[in-house]
Amino acid sequence: MKLAVDAMGGDYAPAEVVAGAVLAAERVAGEIILVGREPEVEAELARQTAAPSNLSIHHAEQVVEMHESPRLALRQKAGSSVTVCVDLVRDGAADAAISAGNSGALMAAATMRLGTLPGVQRPAIAVFLPTPLGKRIVLDAGANVDCKPEHLSDFALMGSEYAEHALGISHPRVGLLSIGTESCKGNELSLAAYGLLEQLPVNFIGNVEGNQILAGEVDVTVCDGFAGNVVLKVVEGTAQELMADIKAAVMRGWSSRLAGLLLRPAFRRLAAKYDYAEYGGALLLGTNGVCIVAHGRSDRRAIAQAIAVGARSVETGVQDRMTETFRRRQTAPAGAQS
Repeated sequence: MKLAVDAMGGDYAPAEVVAGAVLAAERVAGEIILVGREPEVEAELARQTAAPSNLSIHHAEQVVEMHESPRLALRQKAGSSVTVCVDLVRDGAADAAISAGNSGALMAAATMRLGTLPGVQRPAIAVFLPTPLGKRIVLDAGANVDCKPEHLSDFALMGSEYAEHALGISHPRVGLLSIGTESCKGNELSLAAYGLLEQLPVNFIGNVEGNQILAGEVDVTVCDGFAGNVVLKVVEGTAQELMADIKAAVMRGWSSRLAGLLLRPAFRRLAAKYDYAEYGGALLLGTNGVCIVAHGRSDRRAIAQAIAVGARSVETGVQDRMTETFRRRQTAPAGAQS
């Protein structure tokens, strides 16, 4: 197994990406290919105590910055680190591409250079969110800001398959994010998508509201990338502010500090539950190859986790499962999918 990692992607690249790859190399059974400007990557590797033997460097001169237009960058920077990662997967030189850089550029490169699965119009970013029942899935988390009802139908099918395969949930509950649970509520997109989701061979439970996601009342939440990204950022921001407020409250007096000391293990478990670094990266569903989107602010722990997500996705054959699901859908007789 070979994993191509965008060494130049992310707010703290290449330092934290290289450090994260070193951590992952000690745990992952396979080769990690650091793609980026070779002199810079080598300099960061030299700062590590030891470079594992299963780490290698593949030179890529160009870098797609976070503010750049994904499609424009794809045309003008064919030799960028994120594009080269995808090309390695396309050419069979790597089994997965992982990047914490410009997520739009990764999606554009994956769509244009790998192509989508038969019947899939748009790929989607599937993120895990914590609930009392364990991790649950929200998609799309930002790959597609504007969607059509047919796109949400594909997301539901991919999300259901992914939840069953990755989380071991039999007949996962699939819900459509809306402003009310009644089928008559929502915007034009959700109202049109509702009827399509009813016809899918998934356990569609209808509309769900935002407060039901973290409560664990749904296993797969389907929405457009605009709403999904807002949900993701609200959850992250709320968790960060809540932990900061708890820490400030604990430090206000000696009695609070004593209580905080006793509750420290519980606080650490709570912080870990909502720490994006614990979840690593999100799988880009629907492309002809494994691509992992990591958080732009990923530190070395998050990078190592993202690489681990990529490795698990390859080992468990999630791509083959997705391909088979949509192949069956394409070849099914008319009316046999409902």
